[in-house]
Amino acid sequence: MTTDLHGPLAAYAARLHTTIGDRHHVASPLGAWLLLALAAATAPDRAEGPLTEALGTDPDTAATIARALLDAPHPLVASATALWHRPGEGDGGPADWRAALPATTEVGVLPDQAGLDAWAREHTLGLIEHFPLKVTPEVVLALASALATRISWAEPFDVADARALGPDSLWAGRLRRVLRTPEHGHRCAIATTPEAGDVITHAASAQADDGAGLVVLSVAAAPGVPPADVLAAAYRISARAADGAPPAGHRALFDLPLGDAPLWTIREERVRTSARDGREERHTAVLPCWSARSEHDLTGSSLGFAAASATLAEALALPVRTFEARQVAMATFGRYGFEAAAVTGMFGLTSLPPEGVRRTAELRFGHPYAVVAAATDRRSDGTTGPWHGVPVFSAWVAEPEELPDAHA
Repeated sequence: MTTDLHGPLAAYAARLHTTIGDRHHVASPLGAWLLLALAAATAPDRAEGPLTEALGTDPDTAATIARALLDAPHPLVASATALWHRPGEGDGGPADWRAALPATTEVGVLPDQAGLDAWAREHTLGLIEHFPLKVTPEVVLALASALATRISWAEPFDVADARALGPDSLWAGRLRRVLRTPEHGHRCAIATTPEAGDVITHAASAQADDGAGLVVLSVAAAPGVPPADVLAAAYRISARAADGAPPAGHRALFDLPLGDAPLWTIREERVRTSARDGREERHTAVLPCWSARSEHDLTGSSLGFAAASATLAEALALPVRTFEARQVAMATFGRYGFEAAAVTGMFGLTSLPPEGVRRTAELRFGHPYAVVAAATDRRSDGTTGPWHGVPVFSAWVAEPEELPDAHA
């Protein structure tokens, strides 16, 4: 089973990243979307309207997708959800809401703050230390999700001088060393997109023994293209990246002029090549290391948590008057691998708080760019699982970091 989640999740990610703005950050739109889907599952007949609009699909479909993802965990993406309530609260409504939740969703009495923090650490490989919200006596309901990954690249990066980012990159003067793609194992391309015009792409991946994997896609557009447009292009491209396919709008190097452009340099040389027409294409890329730790307020009207809180309050017969919703996320991208985690929380409150030629393009990620990490889930029988093509994390990289001496 392949979940039809990419479109709704891309639309939700656009709203979330727009709310966050163009500062350096990482987020998990999937982590937030899953909480809305769980809320819809408890009372799908009452979840129409704002919650359906935020989900981008009908409540029954959203609940089915959430169950498919959470009840069949991805081997490279740790995932967990929970619905907690105060002792003596939440037992007055119909009992069937529990059966509508994924079997793996923890349901029970609201933990104290130490318990919530421990839950966050346990379900994020220790990458998130604290739950994003603080328990007060007014909290009667809590909904939470956790997602985490820690992978090593199938082929680690090589190291390059930071000047390879190009003379126009401000980062080239701030850094000493950056990452360069190895001879094999990474995928790069130049493509034209409807959202951001010409972009450069780089994809590195990790693979589990059973065929499931994770591909981390970086996408840069010309300086000055709005971050929202670059992120939208990255989400569009990630749908094909999970299958190892080149992006739609892929541009052949022999259709582009030789020399420097804002995002790449193309050179030509005489080589021995087995290319059928004697014209071989090769791409390399240089990228900086980066990391981010972010916290996001999810109470904006377009993000759906007001409707989720109201739906849950009615389903569980709880005296919820207002809500809080927040996400904490982190990610690190380096020479040998990638790790990321996010915990999303919502509280319901009782009150407010032959000899030929080869062209080589070196793609330069020398200014802010977008990143999307999408799961792959191919089975040995040729089918795809529910996680295939699902974007798990996304980021806007605006603050690169120096390559650690130990990795040089």
